[in-house]
Amino acid sequence: MSNTGGVAADQLRAFVERIERLEEEKKAISDDIKDVYAEAKGNGYDVKVMRQVVRMRKQDSNERQEMEALLDLYLHALGMAPSGE
Repeated sequence: MSNTGGVAADQLRAFVERIERLEEEKKAISDDIKDVYAEAKGNGYDVKVMRQVVRMRKQDSNERQEMEALLDLYLHALGMAPSGE
């Protein structure tokens, strides 16, 4: 391992190469996700709503309930709440 100016060049190169490979994999996965959304859109699904559902499913139920309560509060404050409430 060569050491240039206090930097282990071989180790640094290995880290950079690993990051580059992961970035390539991330792009490939991102492209796959876009393809799935495009397929869903082609089948009549609303992609914007699907993205929101995916985001919500990542949250635990308490976090989701808190977000929904805040959303309801904000809608009421702005006079945008459904009239049935």
